[in-house]
Amino acid sequence: MSSFTHLDDKDRPNMVDVGDKTISRRVAVAQSIVALPKAVRKHLEGDDIRTKKGAVFQTAILAGIMAAKRTSALIPLCHPLPLDKIEIDIKMVGKNAVIEAAVATSARTGVEMEALTAASIAALTIYDMCKAFSHDIRIRETQLMAKSGGKRDFKRA
Repeated sequence: MSSFTHLDDKDRPNMVDVGDKTISRRVAVAQSIVALPKAVRKHLEGDDIRTKKGAVFQTAILAGIMAAKRTSALIPLCHPLPLDKIEIDIKMVGKNAVIEAAVATSARTGVEMEALTAASIAALTIYDMCKAFSHDIRIRETQLMAKSGGKRDFKRA
């Protein structure tokens, strides 16, 4: 058998068979950081950026939620999962918008990809809504921060 779980013994793409796994509570948290130049930050009002398109962070939260629910349609070998909870938080930390996406399910496989997709699409939405102010916006450091359930738990130090 191949060392990659999404390849069969002939190295062909293969959706992993999770049918024998036990249903358990699974949670994943992902983070994306969006570096915002001064030309964008000057539009910060309270805890959000206001544009002609609307409240940026609130729209990005909705986009991230929608994306998490469609992850299996975007990533070919991802299992479609019933999501129990999707929570996205966006906070300004210095010059950065820090996006944290937490996703939970009770299923046979984890929700890491759903959390990463939610954080990524929220970051892209911030870029889209703020690009009229500056193209110097940088999306960086999208990463899994923690996961629980399944074979092993993980927490980034």
